[in-house]
Amino acid sequence: MFTLLQYILPQHRLSRLVGAICRVRVRWFKNLAIRWFVRGYRPDMRDALQPDPQSFGSFNEFFTRALRPDARPLADSARKILCPVDGTVSELGAIEQDRLLQAKGHHYTVGDLLAGNTQWAARFAGGAFATIYLAPYNYHRIHMPADGELAETWYVPGRLFSVNRATADSVPRLFARNERVVCLFEQPQAPFAVVLVGALNVGSMDTVWHGNVAPRRPRRVQRLADTGLLAPPAARAGAELGRFNMGSTVILLFPPDTCRWRADLKPGSTVRMGEALADRLG
Repeated sequence: MFTLLQYILPQHRLSRLVGAICRVRVRWFKNLAIRWFVRGYRPDMRDALQPDPQSFGSFNEFFTRALRPDARPLADSARKILCPVDGTVSELGAIEQDRLLQAKGHHYTVGDLLAGNTQWAARFAGGAFATIYLAPYNYHRIHMPADGELAETWYVPGRLFSVNRATADSVPRLFARNERVVCLFEQPQAPFAVVLVGALNVGSMDTVWHGNVAPRRPRRVQRLADTGLLAPPAARAGAELGRFNMGSTVILLFPPDTCRWRADLKPGSTVRMGEALADRLG
């Protein structure tokens, strides 16, 4: 019933309304919203740079809170691919030719995910992917899984279906249908992609280079400018890449023969930013 309801909901209007509410700075209102969220989801504030939930100026500032600098020790990025977020593994494994597994019985293509960017899609064909879901109680900033230099950023408009497990199991090509921000990186070892997928109530996504990328007008596939960036294009593993203003999903793409996922990882595994996701190959 929830999945069917999503087809008729005004997803973008609803998400814009939630986004506006989350940015309200009226003290009693934002404190009420934060208290409600803390009681319902019990986020772990011990790693937060500011552990007092009531100290934030708005619910969105609380939701996108920073971590203490020592809260997430980084694995050896010369030999490992780092986890870019706190979350839960939805799926991971090999890209079969150009197909990624969404959930049992559902696949989508790299080309669809990258909005028809055939040049980059070809580089990832036969490679490796990981899909990581961020629940509402998770830390919501996104970090670099490896050293890299930003080569291209694309805004891809789309729907805003929920990305929880129930919806992923029932909505075909979910991640290739939802609004997303595609960040493509070059590095000496191999290129990689970090795809930020929007969701119901998550129509707002930022990167450190372009600030707020979505929502965006006009709502068409567009490559963002390479000039006037807010941060240098080269970034080290573990550096902040962007954030979700509410929770969603990150998808990582790597070319063939460049990494091997940890043997103990499987759908449902809990992961934390900075830990090793995969061994580098070659």
